Amino acid sequence: MTHRLSAVLAGAALLLSAGQALAAASPVGTWYTQDRMAKVRIAPCGQKLCGSIVWARDRGGKSAAEARDEANPNPAMRSRPIVGLQIIRDFSPAGPGRWSGGKIYDPNSGRTYDSKMSLSANGGLKVEGCVTVICQAQAWTPAD
Repeated sequence: MTHRLSAVLAGAALLLSAGQALAAASPVGTWYTQDRMAKVRIAPCGQKLCGSIVWARDRGGKSAAEARDEANPNPAMRSRPIVGLQIIRDFSPAGPGRWSGGKIYDPNSGRTYDSKMSLSANGGLKVEGCVTVICQAQAWTPAD
């Protein structure tokens, strides 16, 4: 009986550790942007991944609550609050620890870029915005 209990406990520990590895192998969660000016929460949106700004530092004399999407090329969208703004959309798995096919919106410039993401060995998230084949990367850190 003791041998059987040990086997069950070992199996449970293995399942728990596999579950934690799977959870760790996902960008789902809240991340600080590289400049730590905002936190972005990434979550499933149907079969894809999306992300919205859930916190922002005060900018240019305005509180985060007052900050608006002023650089948006569409004048009708310039009054949208920065906090709550979806900036990441349409990411699909592209292999272990990698997601692609997405778009990222930069509220500072009002531009939207093709984007890809990958988990870093140090527990961070590499987020890239691309124009054709030239990409610029940022290293995001966990905020959870």
